[in-house]
Amino acid sequence: MAIEHVNIYQNTSILQDEVLAHRLGLIPIEVDPRKFEYVSDNKEEELNEKNTVVFTLCVKCEHNPKANNTSPPSERYLNDEVYSGALKWIPQGSQEAKFGKNGIKPVHDDIVIAKMRPGQSIEMELLAVKGIGKEHAKWSPVCTASYRLLPEIVFKKEVKNELAEELVKK
Repeated sequence: MAIEHVNIYQNTSILQDEVLAHRLGLIPIEVDPRKFEYVSDNKEEELNEKNTVVFTLCVKCEHNPKANNTSPPSERYLNDEVYSGALKWIPQGSQEAKFGKNGIKPVHDDIVIAKMRPGQSIEMELLAVKGIGKEHAKWSPVCTASYRLLPEIVFKKEVKNELAEELVKK
Protein backbone atom coordinates (compact mmCIF):
# COMPACT_ATOMS: atom_id res chain seq x y z
CA MET A 1 0.00 0.00 0.00
CA ALA A 2 1.30 3.43 -0.89
CA ILE A 3 -0.12 6.92 -1.26
CA GLU A 4 -1.13 7.31 -4.90
CA HIS A 5 -3.60 10.22 -5.02
CA VAL A 6 -3.10 13.51 -3.17
CA ASN A 7 -5.85 16.13 -3.02
CA ILE A 8 -4.11 19.34 -2.00
CA TYR A 9 -6.40 21.97 -0.51
CA GLN A 10 -3.69 24.26 0.88
CA ASN A 11 0.10 24.22 0.52
CA THR A 12 1.90 27.42 1.36
CA SER A 13 5.13 25.62 2.30
CA ILE A 14 8.25 26.11 0.22
CA LEU A 15 7.85 22.64 -1.35
CA GLN A 16 6.07 22.48 -4.70
CA ASP A 17 2.86 20.43 -4.75
CA GLU A 18 4.38 17.75 -7.02
CA VAL A 19 7.47 17.30 -4.84
CA LEU A 20 5.35 17.09 -1.69
CA ALA A 21 3.04 14.50 -3.29
CA HIS A 22 6.05 12.43 -4.38
CA ARG A 23 7.56 12.52 -0.87
CA LEU A 24 4.25 11.40 0.62
CA GLY A 25 4.03 8.51 -1.85
CA LEU A 26 7.33 7.11 -0.56
CA ILE A 27 6.18 6.91 3.09
CA PRO A 28 5.65 3.22 3.96
CA ILE A 29 2.18 2.43 5.31
CA GLU A 30 1.75 -0.19 8.06
CA VAL A 31 -1.19 -2.28 6.85
CA ASP A 32 -1.67 -5.82 5.52
CA PRO A 33 -2.16 -5.35 1.74
CA ARG A 34 -3.77 -8.81 1.48
CA LYS A 35 -6.88 -7.30 3.07
CA PHE A 36 -7.32 -4.91 0.13
CA GLU A 37 -8.14 -5.30 -3.54
CA TYR A 38 -6.25 -3.77 -6.46
CA VAL A 39 -7.79 -0.72 -8.10
CA SER A 40 -8.77 -1.81 -11.58
CA ASP A 41 -8.00 0.12 -14.75
CA ASN A 42 -11.75 0.36 -15.31
CA LYS A 43 -12.53 4.09 -15.11
CA GLU A 44 -16.07 3.34 -13.88
CA GLU A 45 -14.84 1.65 -10.69
CA GLU A 46 -14.59 4.10 -7.84
CA LEU A 47 -12.22 4.09 -4.90
CA ASN A 48 -13.90 2.49 -1.90
CA GLU A 49 -13.19 0.92 1.50
CA LYS A 50 -12.06 -2.35 -0.15
CA ASN A 51 -9.28 -0.78 -2.22
CA THR A 52 -8.36 2.56 -0.59
CA VAL A 53 -6.98 3.92 2.68
CA VAL A 54 -7.62 7.61 3.35
CA PHE A 55 -5.35 9.90 5.38
CA THR A 56 -5.49 13.62 6.07
CA LEU A 57 -2.62 15.99 6.76
CA CYS A 58 -3.45 19.37 8.32
CA VAL A 59 -0.51 21.29 9.81
CA LYS A 60 0.03 25.03 10.35
CA CYS A 61 3.30 26.57 11.55
CA GLU A 62 3.00 29.35 14.14
CA HIS A 63 5.21 31.36 16.47
CA ASN A 64 5.65 29.84 19.92
CA PRO A 65 4.49 32.52 22.39
CA LYS A 66 6.64 30.96 25.15
CA ALA A 67 9.93 31.23 23.21
CA ASN A 68 12.21 34.23 22.71
CA ASN A 69 14.03 35.40 19.57
CA THR A 70 17.34 33.81 20.59
CA SER A 71 15.83 30.31 20.82
CA PRO A 72 16.62 27.80 18.07
CA PRO A 73 13.92 27.40 15.37
CA SER A 74 12.70 24.10 16.84
CA GLU A 75 11.71 25.99 20.03
CA ARG A 76 10.76 29.33 18.42
CA TYR A 77 8.11 27.85 16.12
CA LEU A 78 5.28 25.35 16.61
CA ASN A 79 4.92 22.69 13.89
CA ASP A 80 8.00 23.89 12.00
CA GLU A 81 8.76 20.32 10.90
CA VAL A 82 6.03 18.11 9.49
CA TYR A 83 6.57 14.42 10.24
CA SER A 84 4.81 11.31 8.96
CA GLY A 85 3.26 10.96 12.42
CA ALA A 86 1.03 13.92 11.49
CA LEU A 87 -0.85 11.74 8.97
CA LYS A 88 -4.29 10.94 10.41
CA TRP A 89 -6.12 7.85 9.19
CA ILE A 90 -9.78 8.40 8.28
CA PRO A 91 -11.52 4.98 8.40
CA GLN A 92 -13.88 4.30 5.48
CA GLY A 93 -16.91 2.06 5.87
CA SER A 94 -16.05 -0.96 8.02
CA GLN A 95 -12.27 -0.33 8.09
CA GLU A 96 -12.28 0.75 11.75
CA ALA A 97 -13.95 -2.53 12.78
CA LYS A 98 -11.50 -4.52 10.62
CA PHE A 99 -8.25 -2.76 11.62
CA GLY A 100 -9.05 -1.20 15.00
CA LYS A 101 -9.18 2.47 15.97
CA ASN A 102 -5.43 3.07 15.45
CA GLY A 103 -4.88 0.25 12.97
CA ILE A 104 -3.47 1.96 9.86
CA LYS A 105 -0.56 4.38 10.09
CA PRO A 106 2.88 5.09 8.65
CA VAL A 107 5.54 2.53 9.59
CA HIS A 108 7.67 5.28 11.15
CA ASP A 109 6.34 8.47 12.74
CA ASP A 110 9.60 10.39 12.37
CA ILE A 111 9.95 10.72 8.57
CA VAL A 112 10.33 14.41 7.70
CA ILE A 113 7.79 15.50 5.09
CA ALA A 114 8.41 19.26 5.05
CA LYS A 115 9.89 22.16 7.01
CA MET A 116 7.87 25.32 7.43
CA ARG A 117 7.91 28.81 8.95
CA PRO A 118 5.11 30.82 10.60
CA GLY A 119 2.19 31.49 8.32
CA GLN A 120 2.82 28.42 6.17
CA SER A 121 0.37 25.54 6.22
CA ILE A 122 -0.39 22.22 4.55
CA GLU A 123 -3.88 20.77 4.24
CA MET A 124 -4.51 17.72 2.10
CA GLU A 125 -6.27 14.40 1.70
CA LEU A 126 -4.17 11.35 0.80
CA LEU A 127 -5.44 8.15 -0.82
CA ALA A 128 -3.32 5.02 -0.48
CA VAL A 129 -3.97 2.08 -2.80
CA LYS A 130 -2.52 -1.37 -3.41
CA GLY A 131 0.03 -1.68 -6.20
CA ILE A 132 3.09 -3.58 -7.42
CA GLY A 133 6.76 -2.58 -7.66
CA LYS A 134 6.74 -3.10 -11.44
CA GLU A 135 4.53 -0.03 -11.75
CA HIS A 136 6.40 2.23 -9.26
CA ALA A 137 9.16 1.82 -6.66
CA LYS A 138 6.88 3.03 -3.86
CA TRP A 139 5.16 -0.38 -3.98
CA SER A 140 8.41 -2.31 -3.88
CA PRO A 141 8.72 -4.47 -0.74
CA VAL A 142 12.42 -3.70 -0.31
CA CYS A 143 14.23 -0.81 1.27
CA THR A 144 17.25 1.29 0.57
CA ALA A 145 20.42 -0.28 1.89
CA SER A 146 23.82 1.27 2.36
CA TYR A 147 27.13 0.26 3.84
CA ARG A 148 30.27 1.91 5.05
CA LEU A 149 33.72 0.42 5.32
CA LEU A 150 35.01 0.48 8.87
CA PRO A 151 38.57 -0.81 8.67
CA GLU A 152 40.32 -2.06 11.78
CA ILE A 153 43.90 -0.80 12.03
CA VAL A 154 46.24 -2.89 14.17
CA PHE A 155 49.82 -1.77 14.89
CA LYS A 156 52.52 -4.39 15.30
CA LYS A 157 54.50 -2.19 17.62
CA GLU A 158 53.84 0.89 19.74
CA VAL A 159 53.97 4.27 17.97
CA LYS A 160 55.65 7.01 20.05
CA ASN A 161 56.78 10.65 20.01
CA GLU A 162 57.10 12.33 16.58
CA LEU A 163 55.75 9.32 14.69
CA ALA A 164 52.62 9.33 16.91
CA GLU A 165 52.01 13.02 16.22
CA GLU A 166 52.49 12.51 12.47
CA LEU A 167 50.04 9.58 12.55
CA VAL A 168 47.43 11.70 14.31
CA LYS A 169 47.73 14.41 11.64
CA LYS A 170 47.28 11.88 8.83
